[in-house]
Amino acid sequence: MASVRIREAKEGDCGDILRLIRELAEFEKLSDQVKISEEALRADGFGENPFYHCLVAEILPAPGELLGQGIGSKIIKKVAEVALDKGCSQFRLAVLDWNQRAMDLYKALGAQDLTEAEGWHFFCFQGEAMRKLAGK
Repeated sequence: MASVRIREAKEGDCGDILRLIRELAEFEKLSDQVKISEEALRADGFGENPFYHCLVAEILPAPGELLGQGIGSKIIKKVAEVALDKGCSQFRLAVLDWNQRAMDLYKALGAQDLTEAEGWHFFCFQGEAMRKLAGK
């Protein structure tokens, strides 16, 4: 079984974070939606007023086939710990409807599917729609 260490991200991790964002987007068939640069990640996460908080999972030895080793559960548990330590009362995850493995994991860990339970739908303003709203 792989050993997992989860730590706070550092500014020097931004290149790897961007690579992982791109890999995830490719996996989820959304590569065309990645519009961020390493420089923007650095400024947005490690500047004067950070927009995001990031954890890094270091998996030892080098990752091979990692499914079924509990790594996802460890990561989500750490996110819950950090969220509570920072005064959050909840955290939310977004998952595409075809990713049944992720949905099953989240439910097994106690997450409530708000689409099923409350009928929530997530919306996104981007690009031209955002500029139009802002009058730009």
